[in-house]
Amino acid sequence: MDKSKRPFRKSKRSFRRRLPPIGSGDRIDYRNMSLISQFISEQGKILSRRVNRLTLKQQRLITIAIKQARILSSLPFLNNEKQIERTELIPRTTGPRTRNK
Repeated sequence: MDKSKRPFRKSKRSFRRRLPPIGSGDRIDYRNMSLISQFISEQGKILSRRVNRLTLKQQRLITIAIKQARILSSLPFLNNEKQIERTELIPRTTGPRTRNK
């Protein structure tokens, strides 16, 4: 039997299915900061579904909860640690600028 007429066979690699990071008892809510903080990057961005290993419904609920927490100031919009370090290094002038002629 030549290669073109050979039936397609799936490889029999065994893979271990990862457990979802949200248990059935966990409630997705804007007040549950320990759960929400798992799904935010160091920069303050919401991580994607592939990275989080969430279902579509869970990802939508997490996104809504994160946005509600940001609006209620429970969670910052951006992680400002890097901005604070950068502003300390760069001296800023406070007076009006003068043009050199």
